[in-house]
Amino acid sequence: MYGLGSSIAGVAQSYSFDDILFGVAYYHEYMPYERLEQDVALMKDAGINYVRLGESTWQLWEPKEGEFEFAWMDKVVSAMHKAGIKVIIGTPTYSIPAWLYHKYPEITAMQENGQRLKYGIRQNVDLTNPIYQYYSQRIIKRIVEHYKANPAVIGYQIDNETHSKWPDDKVNHLLYIDYLKKKFQTVDKVNIVWGLNYWGQAINDWDELHPASGFNHPGYRLEWARYQRSTVTDFLSWQASIVKKYKAPSQFIMHDFAGALRSDLDQKAISAVLDYAGVNIYHYDQDRSDGLRIAMQGDFTRSLKMKNYLVPETNAASIGWNSKEQFPPYDGQLRLNYYAHIGSGANLVSYWHWHSLHNGIEQYWRGVLPHDLKPGRIYKEISAIGHEREKLGRKLVNIRKNNKVAILFSEDSDVALNLQRFDNNFKGPETGPWDADGAYQKILARFYKVLYDLNVEADFVFDNTEDLSRYQVLIVPSLYIASDVVLNRLNAFVKNGGHLVVTMKSGFCNEYSAVRHETMPAGLTDIAGFTYQEFSTLRTPVPLKGDPFNAKGENYTEQWVEFLQPTTAKPLAFYDHPVFGIYPAIVRNNSGKGAITYFGTIPSESIIKSIVTTALAERNILGVDYQLPERVKVKHGVSNYGKNLHFYYNFSSVEQTFQYTYADGINLITNLPIQKNTRVTIKSWDVAIVETK
Repeated sequence: MYGLGSSIAGVAQSYSFDDILFGVAYYHEYMPYERLEQDVALMKDAGINYVRLGESTWQLWEPKEGEFEFAWMDKVVSAMHKAGIKVIIGTPTYSIPAWLYHKYPEITAMQENGQRLKYGIRQNVDLTNPIYQYYSQRIIKRIVEHYKANPAVIGYQIDNETHSKWPDDKVNHLLYIDYLKKKFQTVDKVNIVWGLNYWGQAINDWDELHPASGFNHPGYRLEWARYQRSTVTDFLSWQASIVKKYKAPSQFIMHDFAGALRSDLDQKAISAVLDYAGVNIYHYDQDRSDGLRIAMQGDFTRSLKMKNYLVPETNAASIGWNSKEQFPPYDGQLRLNYYAHIGSGANLVSYWHWHSLHNGIEQYWRGVLPHDLKPGRIYKEISAIGHEREKLGRKLVNIRKNNKVAILFSEDSDVALNLQRFDNNFKGPETGPWDADGAYQKILARFYKVLYDLNVEADFVFDNTEDLSRYQVLIVPSLYIASDVVLNRLNAFVKNGGHLVVTMKSGFCNEYSAVRHETMPAGLTDIAGFTYQEFSTLRTPVPLKGDPFNAKGENYTEQWVEFLQPTTAKPLAFYDHPVFGIYPAIVRNNSGKGAITYFGTIPSESIIKSIVTTALAERNILGVDYQLPERVKVKHGVSNYGKNLHFYYNFSSVEQTFQYTYADGINLITNLPIQKNTRVTIKSWDVAIVETK
């Protein structure tokens, strides 16, 4: 398995962005008739300077086993090069050809229910299967060797939206045992950390370890999820090592994650072997257009490498695998969303896809061109963006951030809280790559949305982020799974002057999903200023006594209550409840040079907003942007030229007026000067970008 090595330490920097790349995924092979020359001319007229090619059609690269064809793609690449359009080639391994499945149906993933995935869908393979790896390695090598000297090809996308299909067969069971041996060394260690004396499940030898199917032990399931994540990391690291071996030094390696904040793969570890992290961000349009998904997923992806990122796919028009919810963007929204990506730090924005498809399940995932392939309203707005990019791209590329707020994302806590669920009919902001089912993602999204509504930008940090010193406020949603190392790091953050905002269930389990036997909140009692022993599910929301945060219709907590008993912590609010009313719902404690605010429940957005606003104001992080009109959002950065950039977005159908409070500068969109403290008006679904002198 992984004959070229399962990982690489990193990838040397190659292609350097000196302009924004703006374009589409292009599938000449899907066209109902020959029109390459016409398509390229339309792209050039629209200011498109980039396309992604080839990631979806393995059977065209290798129509029969061992027979390789490049002429069909060479024609496209050559046409793009003549037009000055840069190309990224995708390795086509995420959708296997029919001949490969027909010969080796066993390369698809066996599920825990004993059913093997069938042909007809993409991403149905077992990434660990050596037969699949053999054929993948061969096609990757042939493609990269063929295009390594091609001046049009600037980089390669390895695979596409990769994730594990959670294969559970004899081979994966043995691989899982190998994974456990490397981590724990002995069965005795596994028996201890998982507590397998429970139900008499302790094992004497590795052969006695039960397969994943039907085994519901929390420690086992958490480690099984980690194993599945590791198979994706190993697979993409292996692909990166192949591409790196054969590509030109000037070409880069990237991958397109299927959205951000995923717990079924380790996006941080995968990004370590990429030159650039990419994320496919699909979002709401029309009246639900608010930029929230773009901001959250962009901030997360930027944080993976703490550098600019790529958006290989985003909405061109209405999307969906059926026609139930077709909501094409209003006029102006495409352009507004483009600048929303750029303001978060994207160096590439690309639409999926150039033309609306006539065949396949994605017929209603519409492209820049409609089904009649004639330029229309969407093409016209894409053209307007493209020509603005020609003027402004070099000024907006490589934006740098200096955020003072971070959110800790824990894949393990997400996984564990989906297994040991506590929530019931809990709703959260729809910010993720999908409307995440678990409470962990919903709690995290609720806090992120509060920051977004306050116009405060944030980074994301991870369980293995060692240095937190650059941040003044750290938000930690329900850190249910945490090692001593992580908890000690949080303690040090507070002692050294940071403000830690933590929610319920944090520190409850160690890194093996075993409930800690220390007094709760375990590992945080030194800084928390309270303890608790009991907790309760909330069947219905419970209000806070006296509406202390003036939340009015949102004066409620829900889902969970911990019976907090303060020692040195100051209660900020109590439950308005005949039994729970003796316990504070929210407390704050000063410790060392810093402070911790702890929520023993899940409060409404309004309550969170009040608490977070206070914490930010104390650190002078809040500034004045929170006073902007509700639908006006702002992002900040520093350009390649050392200029401060301020992006103002009007996510509403009416024009908005506000006071501009930063230094004198120029509006890059209008090329007109703008002075501090003057009134600025932005039209509906429009943007202003101020570059200060």
